[in-house]
Amino acid sequence: MEQLDGFDLKILSELQRDGHLTNNELSERIALSPSQCSRRRTRLEAEGFITGYQAQIDRQKLGLDLMVVISVTLATHNRDNAKRFGKLISALPEVLEAYALTGEMDYHLRVVTPDLAGLSRFVNDVLLPHDSVQHVKTSIVLDTLKSFQGVPIPERMKG
Repeated sequence: MEQLDGFDLKILSELQRDGHLTNNELSERIALSPSQCSRRRTRLEAEGFITGYQAQIDRQKLGLDLMVVISVTLATHNRDNAKRFGKLISALPEVLEAYALTGEMDYHLRVVTPDLAGLSRFVNDVLLPHDSVQHVKTSIVLDTLKSFQGVPIPERMKG
């Protein structure tokens, strides 16, 4: 973080809002030359501050109308079981995100399916039969109050 100055933070903030920005557009927004923007962007990418660019897709336009948060408890708590579960989850395109947790449940998954029948198939035919899984609890998302808009960029240095 120490190696980032205010211009770097402004570049991160602007690119997080719009990854399509050209260096010319970026330079107009942050008051730095296009060549400096290009050099800094390349450095931010090389140092791993920027990990990629991707389009945001409307899942419902693709027929993935149901979003579900699934809590999973593993059958046993050891490294091999966790690895087996991780391998399963990483191969499932329905799983948008997966988090290992502390507390009552071992994992939370954010999953999309076309409908309730798709959710039922996912839980009953994929998750529950897997050796590593002991218990599954589903919660259907009724409404999204806030979706991911990017990570907070520290204001103190953007100045």
